[in-house]
Amino acid sequence: MTKHFSLAELAKLTQTELVGNPEFKISSVDNLESASEKDASFLANPKYNEAMKQSNAGVICIDKKTDLVDGKNFLVGDNPSRTFQLIAEAILSSTHQGSAFKGIHPSAVIHETAKIGKGVTIAPCAVIDAYAVIEDETEIYPHVYVGVSAAIGKKCILYSHSSVRERCILKDRVILQPGAVIGSCGYGYTTDPKTGRHTKLEQLGTVTLEDDVEIGANSTIDRARFKTTLVRKGTKIDNLVQIAHNVELGENNIIVSQTGIAGSAKLGNNVFLGGQAGVVGHIEICDNVKVATRGGVSKSIKEPGIYGGGPVSPMPEFNKRQVLLRKIETFFKDLGALKKRIEKLELEKE
Repeated sequence: MTKHFSLAELAKLTQTELVGNPEFKISSVDNLESASEKDASFLANPKYNEAMKQSNAGVICIDKKTDLVDGKNFLVGDNPSRTFQLIAEAILSSTHQGSAFKGIHPSAVIHETAKIGKGVTIAPCAVIDAYAVIEDETEIYPHVYVGVSAAIGKKCILYSHSSVRERCILKDRVILQPGAVIGSCGYGYTTDPKTGRHTKLEQLGTVTLEDDVEIGANSTIDRARFKTTLVRKGTKIDNLVQIAHNVELGENNIIVSQTGIAGSAKLGNNVFLGGQAGVVGHIEICDNVKVATRGGVSKSIKEPGIYGGGPVSPMPEFNKRQVLLRKIETFFKDLGALKKRIEKLELEKE
């Protein structure tokens, strides 16, 4: 059933100031360009001001600096994106309820020694191995594997085809997107100098994901060689990210897609790594560091700030180099002309 909210209700829900008709009703959400009178929309970037003016949206979420437009309804607050998100969740909650399977499906395979908490959902064809623990209100989607002695906390969500291997620990409210692998073997081999043959180093450690961690689709967190690969609370990891063995990630990190972090690297709190960034092994990054897209971290970073390039340097230095690189063709031509002048002067002296 479609939900309808009056603008007065939405203002109360989002703790924003309503400018417009409090009785006007909203039943959906859309972007500024496509929205109709039944839709809520939002303006989070001033470059879309013109689109806002032309929009047919029934209400638009804006910040306090945005100029109002006559004849339109607005919800005015500090964070338009957050306001819009609250509205979207309220309206769409009836159609975004996760799996329709509730309880434990008969086709799920659960070892007799596993411990299952209250209100747990285990969907078709999931496998819960020996001595695994699944705590209250956790949702296990189809074709998930939870390994021997793995421990899954409360209110976690493990989407289809994700895997938690043996002895790994997920604390409360952890989310694994489809295809995420927790506890895959770390990449380690010894090489015989005579034959060149590679022999696998068995990875005997574990992985721990603390509260409120989210792992994106097809991302991998390798188990430690003998201790623990650790992702601290609140860290969010995007799709297609590789976290190697023995890595430690601090609280509230943001790790964007296609980033790779090599073994035994340690990251502090509130570290942001842009897409396709790379971090070599056995180094440390302090708190409050941001690394731009494709940044390559080859040495420890000891000072907070924004870094870019490969190897990375503070962003002002990186930007300066980029400007100079764009002028390199001009520099090359100038050097060629200077060389010819010198050669001409030398000939004249002769």
